[in-house]
Amino acid sequence: MSSAVRRRRRLLIASAVLLVVVGLLLVNAEVVTRQSAEASGSPTLPLDGGNIYVRQDGPPDAPALVLIHGLAASARSWDALVPLLAKSHRVIRIDLLGHGRSAKPAGGGYGMPEQGRRVGEAMDRLGIEHATVVGHSTGGAVATALAEQRPDLVTSLVLIDTAPRLAAAVSSGGVGGLLYTPVIGQLLWRLRTDGLIRNAASSAFSRSGYQVPQAVVDDARDMTYHALIATTQTGDDYVNQRALPDRLVPLGKPLLVIFGEEDRRWRSSSAAEYSAVPGAKVEVLPGVGHSPIMEDPPRTAALLLAFTAIHTARAN
Repeated sequence: MSSAVRRRRRLLIASAVLLVVVGLLLVNAEVVTRQSAEASGSPTLPLDGGNIYVRQDGPPDAPALVLIHGLAASARSWDALVPLLAKSHRVIRIDLLGHGRSAKPAGGGYGMPEQGRRVGEAMDRLGIEHATVVGHSTGGAVATALAEQRPDLVTSLVLIDTAPRLAAAVSSGGVGGLLYTPVIGQLLWRLRTDGLIRNAASSAFSRSGYQVPQAVVDDARDMTYHALIATTQTGDDYVNQRALPDRLVPLGKPLLVIFGEEDRRWRSSSAAEYSAVPGAKVEVLPGVGHSPIMEDPPRTAALLLAFTAIHTARAN
């Protein structure tokens, strides 16, 4: 067999292997993107888009606090904080669509206005006429969307490490950015391990010696790729269309902003932009990062309780 024939054969084999690999990658991308999941928790509320997991703690006749978690998290992200709040408040935690124990459909419904409307519907079903609404990170955008649509339900707002605009982002780089690249992102999602998730999640914490909780890893692993990408894209779109301080100004709602000074996802200096909202109170906590609700529950709870005490009394 001549060398030219051997080269041609090797080229054909390499081409065939490449086609198979590309085909497998495309099939994987399609399968991963179409993955969905039914709600797995109880109790759930059947709402537009899917069943939503809801948990309640504290006296049912106490002032209501609605807690909305961030991207790739769940109601469990508030676990350390709730015992400090539930002594004096009816605390309602909701797993957003695509997160935690709520349904994770392969279609739409992940926009911030849609998520906000769904939270409002859940409050209606639970008989909550007004509440202080607290959002962490992306949950702050959902809380803002709820206040825009249903100002009657929202007595006051608390945003915790929620970026006022996308320009406040600290560059993530590395593998995290590749998750949003078609085909490559779906492959990385398929190959994710607890170790990789824990490493990616570590940027949400800055307190010295703090270890990423297993619940954080579990919540991220249990998401579908579609829910993650759709929530990220729609959250970015919402803030790009209009910065959060600009959305909050006309609402006239009392506002508390809490930011970890060592936040490695959003520049903590950007918290000052919320001062454009009349009467807004901005608190920057030293020694913690993006997740003061987990890194320092006592300090976070103290700020929340002082704020709600003032504005619940005024509302009454």
